[in-house]
Amino acid sequence: MPTFRDEAIVLRTHKLGEADRIVTMLGRSRGKIRAVAKGVRRTGSRFGARLEPFMLVDVQCYEGRSLDTVTQVVTLGAYAGDIIADYGRYTAASAIVEAADRMTEDAGSPEQYALLVAALRSLARGEHAPGLTLDSYLLRALSIAGWAPSLDDCAVTGEPGPHSTFLIPSGGVVADRVAPPGAPRVDPMTLGLMAALRDGDWEVAEAADDRTRSRATGLIAAYAQFHLERGLKSLPLVDRSPASA
Repeated sequence: MPTFRDEAIVLRTHKLGEADRIVTMLGRSRGKIRAVAKGVRRTGSRFGARLEPFMLVDVQCYEGRSLDTVTQVVTLGAYAGDIIADYGRYTAASAIVEAADRMTEDAGSPEQYALLVAALRSLARGEHAPGLTLDSYLLRALSIAGWAPSLDDCAVTGEPGPHSTFLIPSGGVVADRVAPPGAPRVDPMTLGLMAALRDGDWEVAEAADDRTRSRATGLIAAYAQFHLERGLKSLPLVDRSPASA
């Protein structure tokens, strides 16, 4: 039976029978991996704790027709403990892995994998507010997928900005002459924060006030869910208190 080995992030797990689990992972090389981890729920399992969501692992599997079988796991990044210990980090990480799972349904990519690893590592280390890390991840992941929102030039005509009307179905800001009556307006501070999160300009992002963060968060969530074509179940649970924004 052929085997393979890959570096992967555990996205989610499901119980199977009395002692097994189905583990869904995003691999650096293979993209989405769905594998059975046999006996993983038994006390004393060799690699039970290594196959929890948010863990970065080196995994070896037997290939199967519909499901592979895990044969060996080595921990590369034990992010789960630090993430689960903090509610803000945990809820943000849950939304991140759900979005990653959705964006790689058809095929993974090294860029999406690297972005996911970086986001979870940042959350585990507490480098930035969890809500900002989540919003930055969503904007960057959407950009990799080809759905980058236009935040300066008109998404319809290409006219140079700045523009203040934001239309999610059109792909971002649009010029006044093509905007429908009553279209929602977005202030420059909110667009600036979104651009900073997309570009990784953390000095600007962390200087934003709570009101600007809240407006940006709403737009980012709506934009992401529109392009993913259905809601992310974890998003409403994300802790958006000022300390976790």
